Amino acid sequence: MSDTSQSTIREKDRAILRGLASRIAEIAADPIMEERKSLWNKMNSLRGERPMILTEAMGIGDEAMPFNKLECEGDWAKNLERTMREKIFHFEEIGDDFIVHPFISWNNAISATDYGVQSVTHRTDNEGKMASYSWDAAVGNLSEDLHKLKHRTFQHDKEMTEAGKSELESVFGDIMPLRHVASYWWTQGLTITAVNLIGLEELMLKMYDEPEGLHALMAFLRDDHMQQLDWYEANGVLSPTVECDSVGSGGCGYTDQLPQADYDPTKGARIRDLWGLSESQETVGVSPDLFAEFIFPYQLPIISRFGLACYGCCEPVDQRWSYIKQIPKLRRVSVSPWSNVENMAENLGQNYVYSRKPNPSHISTEKLDEELIREELRKVIVATKGMNVELVMKDVHTINNEPVRLGRWTQIAREEIDKVYGS
Repeated sequence: MSDTSQSTIREKDRAILRGLASRIAEIAADPIMEERKSLWNKMNSLRGERPMILTEAMGIGDEAMPFNKLECEGDWAKNLERTMREKIFHFEEIGDDFIVHPFISWNNAISATDYGVQSVTHRTDNEGKMASYSWDAAVGNLSEDLHKLKHRTFQHDKEMTEAGKSELESVFGDIMPLRHVASYWWTQGLTITAVNLIGLEELMLKMYDEPEGLHALMAFLRDDHMQQLDWYEANGVLSPTVECDSVGSGGCGYTDQLPQADYDPTKGARIRDLWGLSESQETVGVSPDLFAEFIFPYQLPIISRFGLACYGCCEPVDQRWSYIKQIPKLRRVSVSPWSNVENMAENLGQNYVYSRKPNPSHISTEKLDEELIREELRKVIVATKGMNVELVMKDVHTINNEPVRLGRWTQIAREEIDKVYGS
């Protein structure tokens, strides 16, 4: 029988985890971490010195760190082992500007109800890797079915939270301290939720067929997300996102501009002490006018509550910029592979973080085309010289079973930066 917590952890597993924790503590103490923190802080404060680099390894875990090759035997320990080995791999093999923390993070055990309806999902089999799926929407005719939706409610299981902290403390407490790092949502963009409820094509069609119903749905989701933020804030379960927390759709959150000056750590963080993200990549085929009518007005009051705001993910934001730039405290803007590099450089200037997402397919092909990678990076680096820039390689779902590609892409990025900025 496999264990699901440290209460039944095998001594072998405990020894493996503690050994990994000791190595992580060594990495976290490396002077380069302080240098990286300073550079991230400068960039996020719009005083960037050079482009920062993040090369995410999410999505290719089995290629870089096969689950069946891990040494721990229990489930709880094995999941921790993988996370810890990924951090070590990131430092030793990738060599980007990722920061390894000198602590073990813990989070609160929060659960939420659904919206009173459920969509049925049909997934394809891709040998455990990410694959396509479809779903039967839970809501059809908005004028008839909208009343079925219920606002979510949230519950904090304090006993489970304390048990989780105690588990980690028992294994790691004498090696590294524990720190609360809250992570309860990724985006407050609304459209992924709307799509899950009514379907992707239907979201677009209802802009013409049921405009009043779609406005009502988006207003419902806006109010639901506002209530969500209220609950988390009132229950004191938030922590400031000011370290190398992943912020936006890729980026590092180090900044001296959060939390707010009146933040009291004994009472928990407020929404205004956090980075926030809004995006609408599901509506990439929607015109700017329809985006402005059906999407952005409902996103704006939510993202405006955050201390610093990020906008965008995979969608090109060029044509929507006149609306997006209205967001108060907007700081980080995603420039996807489908955005115009030069136009976005002109739009953002020195006033925002230019969060460039290079094309992930360039390191997923059968044969690595290094010149293609250089050409794409060079174009961005030249166009944005002197700006506040981060190069975030993300959404990589395969590396052709060659983990060294992540480190090689990072090395190429550094070489191209040096050509423009000087070594």
